[in-house]
Amino acid sequence: MFTLQSKGKILSLNTPVVMGIVNLTSDSFYAESRSQSVSQALTNIESMIHDGASIIDLGAQSSRPGATLLSHAHELNQLLPVIEAVKDKFPNIWISIDTFYAKVADECISAGAHIVNDITAGEFEPQMLEIVAKHNVPYIAMHKKGDPQNMQINPEYTNVTQEVLDYFVSKKNLFEKMGIYDWILDLGYGFGKTVAHNYQLLNESNVFSVIERPILTGISRKSMIYRPLKSSQSEALNGTTALNMIALEHGSHILRVHDVKEAVECIELHCLLKNKKR
Repeated sequence: MFTLQSKGKILSLNTPVVMGIVNLTSDSFYAESRSQSVSQALTNIESMIHDGASIIDLGAQSSRPGATLLSHAHELNQLLPVIEAVKDKFPNIWISIDTFYAKVADECISAGAHIVNDITAGEFEPQMLEIVAKHNVPYIAMHKKGDPQNMQINPEYTNVTQEVLDYFVSKKNLFEKMGIYDWILDLGYGFGKTVAHNYQLLNESNVFSVIERPILTGISRKSMIYRPLKSSQSEALNGTTALNMIALEHGSHILRVHDVKEAVECIELHCLLKNKKR
């Protein structure tokens, strides 16, 4: 059984949990996840908590393909007021910060955040790992190939599952040398991967149990769902739920989603299938 520990809190992953996405940006790929003010963010977060979210993931930088890189100062200006407000209004909720800037992670953890969610796994700023180790908080490390500006331009792998597995074996060794043991792996669906790569990874995601760390799955409303169906982000909830159930069957511990209620229901039904109490 896995647990996350941060700032005196313990979160059991004995049964999977839901992470709700709150984007403090004007250009994140799914418009309904955007919060343009502290009050709007609090309203969205309150709804997610009511629907059963265990973690709220706050991000102030879009990582969609082709996104423009914003400064760490911009991120902090967006994140810190929301963290303060969430701490005051919802003191029991876990707060995750979606950033690849070490300074942002440092200041947000000091302000009350519990988890760092880094799409670069410490590669954008290697000092990120020093910050995580210093604060001793859980760390989400994602695999990606390339940068948001170019990652979807003809990504190639000999065997995507093997290459991503090798990547996380290497990361595990590095993290442990840095004193980071409480970390979560994210396979990085859509980050330098074709639709075929994404589905191969999902279909073979059970092999990542050999890393012996929790697995986060973030496929909510992504193009791997709506493009094959010739639909759109706004029509991708049904496909998201279907693939989330596959991810749970293959060992995922955290579902990172825009639609919390549906993900929680998915977990509840999965627990019934496995004869487990949630």
